[in-house]
Amino acid sequence: MAMSWTKTWSTVAAVTGALLAVAAAPGRGPEGDLGQGPAAPPQEAAVTLLVGRQVEGEEGDRAAAPGWCPVRTFHAGECGSWREQRILATARGAATVLWNPAVGRADTLPTDPGGPLEIALARSEAGRLTDVTVRDGHGRHLAGELGPDGGRWHNTEPLRAGEAYTVQVGAQDGNGTPVGVTMAFRTTSPAGRDAGPDDGKGGQAAEGSEAAPAPSERLTVEFGPRPGTYGAGEIVTASLSHPLPADDPDARARLEQALQVTSEPHVEGAWHWVDDSTLHFRPRTYWPAHTVVSVRSGLDGVQFGDHDYGGPSEPLEFTVADRIEAVTDSAAHEMTVRRNGRVIRTIPVTTGKAGFLTRSGVKVVLGKEYKVRMRGDTVGIKKGTKEFYDLPVFYATRVTWSGEYVHAAPWSVEAQGEENVSHGCTGMSTADAAWFFETVREGDIVEVVNSGGAKMPPFENGIGDWNMDWPTWLAGSALPPAPHPDTPVPAPRLHPTA
Repeated sequence: MAMSWTKTWSTVAAVTGALLAVAAAPGRGPEGDLGQGPAAPPQEAAVTLLVGRQVEGEEGDRAAAPGWCPVRTFHAGECGSWREQRILATARGAATVLWNPAVGRADTLPTDPGGPLEIALARSEAGRLTDVTVRDGHGRHLAGELGPDGGRWHNTEPLRAGEAYTVQVGAQDGNGTPVGVTMAFRTTSPAGRDAGPDDGKGGQAAEGSEAAPAPSERLTVEFGPRPGTYGAGEIVTASLSHPLPADDPDARARLEQALQVTSEPHVEGAWHWVDDSTLHFRPRTYWPAHTVVSVRSGLDGVQFGDHDYGGPSEPLEFTVADRIEAVTDSAAHEMTVRRNGRVIRTIPVTTGKAGFLTRSGVKVVLGKEYKVRMRGDTVGIKKGTKEFYDLPVFYATRVTWSGEYVHAAPWSVEAQGEENVSHGCTGMSTADAAWFFETVREGDIVEVVNSGGAKMPPFENGIGDWNMDWPTWLAGSALPPAPHPDTPVPAPRLHPTA
C-alpha cells in the first residue's frame, strides 16, 4: 500500500533529532537490540517497540531505504524518508532503572527540539504500554499522554534543546507479563550547536550552522510577586524579556506550557495573556489560607521559532497567610472584615460622594503607607476650587495605583456609618484605620459593593483580576481548556510535569 511522504508523524516512537542509547537486557549488546530485532530468548517475555519518524521526502526514497536504521547510521539522508528503530523491551528490562545512561560519542542528529516524541508497540505485537516516564538531565518530568488502547504514548510538552533525556518504558506482552526498557537520547542545542559532553567537537557550532544565541538574547521570564507571604487575592505575574504577539498562538501555547505553577493544596488555575509581554496566573477562586505556591520556568532550551530559544529564569515561591476579606457596602456605610470566613470586625465608613463615587468590585491590597500627603490636583481637582484638598493622611492602605486608599479620616467621623462624603477613598476613624492597617497585608482582598461607581478594571489600575469571570479568564489562555471533571477522558496523562 502506498504511503504519502509528508511531515506527518507515524505511530512509532519519534525521537526528533536525537541520539538514542538503550540499556540492553543482561548478556546482550545495544547494537543487537537496535538491529533487525532478533527474537528474544524463549524463556524471556519481550515486546518490540518502534523508534523512528517520517520526514519530508519523495515516495521513491522508500525503496532505497531499509525499514529501520541502526543508531550508528541514523543520519539525515542515509535512511530515506522512513526512519525506524526497533527496541526490545524484556522482562529483565522492566526492572532496569538508569537515571543517566551514558550517551556515548556518536554524533547528535539535526533536530527540532520542540518536535514530538512517540513510543509505540510494533504493529504485529500483542500487549500494551503501561507506563512511560521521561526525565531530562535535571530530573524534570516531560508530560505525556497514553492512547486509550495502550498502543502509543506521546509527549504533551516540547522537548528542550541541548538536553539529555532518559526514557523508561513499562509494558506488558500478550500474556500480561511485565516487560520494559530504559533509553537515553540527547537533543541538539540552540541553532544546531552540539551540547554533548563527549561529542568530539569541543562544543563548537556545526559547519554551516549559526552560533547558539547568548543567554541574554534568549526568551526569559521574571516572575512576581517577590518571595514572601501574601493575602489570598495575590496573583502570579510573568514578565517576558521579548514579546510574543497574539498572531503566533503556537509560540504562546508552547510558552504557557513551560510556565508551571504548583501549589499545596492543589487549586484549579490558569494563565491569562494581559499583553504580548505579560501573563497573569490566578486560581478559579481565591487561594486557600496557608497555601504554598511554587512557580518555575521550563523555557530553557525550548524553541519558539527558527532561531528563537528560551533561556534560564529564576523560580519563585511564596506562601498565603490567613484569608482576609474586607467587604465595604457603600449603601450601608459599613465595612465587614472576615478572617478565614469568620467576622472579626465591623467598621463604620464613608465612601465616595456624588461625582467621586468609589470604584466597585474586587481590589487587592497593593501596599501600606503610614503617612501620605493627599492632594486634589493628583486626581484632577483644580487648586482653588471648593473640592480641592491638601491633607496629611495616616494609616493609608493602597488598593489602586491611581490613589484609592482605605485610610484614617478623623475629619469625617460624624459622617462615617451615615453618609458618603469622600472623594473616592474609604475613610474611617483613626483607631479603626490603625487596626485595619495592622491586620491586612499585601494581597488581601478589599471589595466594594453598592457604591454606584465604575467597575474596577482587571489590569490597568492594580490587581483587578478577580473581577473577570472564569470563562473569560480562560479565553485569555493560549491553551485549550481542560476537560470538565465530569467528562470522560479516554487518554489519561502520565507523569505530568511537576
